[in-house]
Amino acid sequence: MKKIFAFLFASALLLSACGGGMAGGEEHTDGEGVEAHDYWARAAMAGGNSAAYMLIHNHGGEADALISASSDVADAVELHLSQMNSDGTMEMIQQEKIDVPADGEVELKPGSYHIMLIGLKQDLMAGSEITLTLTFEKAGEVTLTVPVKDAAEMGGSGMEGEMHMGGEDPMHAEATPTP
Repeated sequence: MKKIFAFLFASALLLSACGGGMAGGEEHTDGEGVEAHDYWARAAMAGGNSAAYMLIHNHGGEADALISASSDVADAVELHLSQMNSDGTMEMIQQEKIDVPADGEVELKPGSYHIMLIGLKQDLMAGSEITLTLTFEKAGEVTLTVPVKDAAEMGGSGMEGEMHMGGEDPMHAEATPTP
């Protein structure tokens, strides 16, 4: 019995040391590597789209980049940038990566860079949580437990799921990748 308890305790300690799951969107500040702060996902209905937002801080002396994200709550997860076109319409452009400067930060927020959750497999209800894994070019994977919030409460319009993607219907369009 003591061996089982010791094994479970050691396993829990090892998992917590690996940083696997900065829970609840609270600020995580151990001053090393790449960290995510103040993360949240927009509430949305199954079959639709949502987005995740956060502040990413790179404590390292070398630039890094967010190169992908994944979650089991969506058919596809993509990195996007929302921008205003000259005709006054908002457009989302799929990004190959989001650069995070050395000893700097990048903010993923409504109307700017964000992580797009496309084809939701379930309702994302305010007050619930989703798991989101970020993959960085140099820092590797960081898994977050992301709280779902109402966009209006967070200062966002909640329009990321409604914007034009490649000039077509957002539910059936492919985002336009940038070179």
